[in-house]
Amino acid sequence: MLEHYTGHGVFDSGTDPGFLDVLEKHPENSDRVRNMLSILKRGPISTFIKWHSSSSSSTPATVSQLLTFHTQGYINSLLEADKAGGKTICTGTFLNIGSWNAALLAAGTTISAMKCILDHHAKLCYALVRPPGHHAQPTQADGYCFLNNAGLAVQTALDSSCKRVAVIDISVHYGNGTAEGFYRSDKVLTISLHMNHGSWGPSHPQSGGVDELGEGAGFGYNLNVPLPNGTGDKGYKYAMNEVVVPAVRKFDPDMMVFVVGQDSSAFDPNGRQCLTMEGYRDIGKIIRNLADEHSNGRILIVQEGGYHITYSAYCLDATLEGVLNLPSPLLDDPIAYYPEDDTVAVKAVDSIKHQLTQVVPFLREPNQ
Repeated sequence: MLEHYTGHGVFDSGTDPGFLDVLEKHPENSDRVRNMLSILKRGPISTFIKWHSSSSSSTPATVSQLLTFHTQGYINSLLEADKAGGKTICTGTFLNIGSWNAALLAAGTTISAMKCILDHHAKLCYALVRPPGHHAQPTQADGYCFLNNAGLAVQTALDSSCKRVAVIDISVHYGNGTAEGFYRSDKVLTISLHMNHGSWGPSHPQSGGVDELGEGAGFGYNLNVPLPNGTGDKGYKYAMNEVVVPAVRKFDPDMMVFVVGQDSSAFDPNGRQCLTMEGYRDIGKIIRNLADEHSNGRILIVQEGGYHITYSAYCLDATLEGVLNLPSPLLDDPIAYYPEDDTVAVKAVDSIKHQLTQVVPFLREPNQ
């Protein structure tokens, strides 16, 4: 997966304007996951981790597996782009030599992690993969993503023994691809907490707004929590407790998929949400408690964004500390301190909660 090369340029554009001496790496580059891998192998959390070394964990996804979420036409277009030696798929999203194999391996690894849970080898599995996937829709790529890793794993669970799967996505941008894939299903509850960014063009037509609730049988099973810039730890914890926890409890899933991106952190170049290690720990603990209540402790964790080369690794560590429900932090936060004022975030979350409970039948209290 390190062989997916995204190039240099001005931020994620891949372009050289001709007047800068130093061009930066594309934010979705291999260094970010190298640091994530190393902190898990050599950091203090390493004693709590078992690495899945079976050959099946490194098997690329097959086309038949991809077609459980994506359309044949879309997969054919990616195969053709790979055969041609690469292509700019959409803004900031480049398929180069090595990219397609990396995408297949990321998808296959995530499916394998889900199977590890389904086959009772573990209750908690984490798929450290790239390229990311949660923006990839059934019919198109988007936002650095080609194949929807989490979506493929969810479908694997549904095709097995699972009746209801809850997906909680905390990456800084709306998990629009996963939502789109299950937008008409009442078997998957997709919840996305993200920066209030709106649509960014043809590849990302979804706004991530509160009014995107699903369609048909899936109406009310896609919940968006668009949060103000700078929401921070307290605001995210409030949103989890006020919106996510009640929704998951009423849905009562038998599998949890936790889609994590450290691009919501205080120092990420792609986000403005100001989460610190403490915030990620709190979110991880809330997810773990929900899983213990509803899915027999089963959680698949799928890596998405996170583009600050060092702080993303620290925040990943904190996320997993929370999911493991460790009694005290293993690592101190190296850089982050924010005196928070969560007034704006609380008002936004209360407004979102009110809108959702008025519209979504299964979220209402019995007397409403």
